[in-house]
Amino acid sequence: MIDTTYFRAYLPADRVGVLPPFRGDGTGLPVVQDGTFIWTEPTSHDALFTTWEGSQYACPRNARIRMLEAVLAFTRMYPSLPVVTEDRRLEFVGELAALRRAGPIARSYILSSAWHVPLRWFSAFAPSERELYDTPDGSSIRYRASIGEAVDRVHWASTVLASAGFAEHVVERVIDLERWLMEFSADSMVELDYATVARVFSTSDLVLDESVDDVRNSLLALERGDADASRGHYESVASRWFPAQSFTFSN
Repeated sequence: MIDTTYFRAYLPADRVGVLPPFRGDGTGLPVVQDGTFIWTEPTSHDALFTTWEGSQYACPRNARIRMLEAVLAFTRMYPSLPVVTEDRRLEFVGELAALRRAGPIARSYILSSAWHVPLRWFSAFAPSERELYDTPDGSSIRYRASIGEAVDRVHWASTVLASAGFAEHVVERVIDLERWLMEFSADSMVELDYATVARVFSTSDLVLDESVDDVRNSLLALERGDADASRGHYESVASRWFPAQSFTFSN
């Protein structure tokens, strides 16, 4: 099973209607073949529920929507690879459009990344929002923030990077994250969850993890024109995540 980290958006629970809670993490579920791809995640209409700052929130999983978005994004990024036929791709486009028309919460609330946390995700959070929590496999880390604070922080990060002359594709990835966040209502909450990716670190390494702090300090140094300090903080967080990220390219 691929270790995965998640960036989730949560709505106030009363806005998701009668969605049942998600049962299980996918372990032991039967593999389902749909004729083109192999799905290991159930596609039932359910949600993740949690409590934050005294209120209950829900994150609709909308697994089929996320799967279709991923397939279509891959075909756009690599149009020369024969992953699906053009007829099949158009079927997916139609199915995705129909699913999105199904209701007000029919969209993707979850971003995922195999083996590592993309460094741009850290820009949405403050060091004080870090939580160490217990899992069946040990410990993991999550950050939670209001949608407004997350949008402001990511916008600031993209502005700093653009002003410093970073390559357009680097800045655009941060702007894409900002665009995704801005689609959610002002009463939403966002969460960065290391989830099973935390297994690549020891408990002591997790306790000492300062990834958000390093990213923020790198940006602050960049904003004031201190390139050496910015590089030092960036190298600190990048070296922390390099071993985990290297799994992405190991096959």
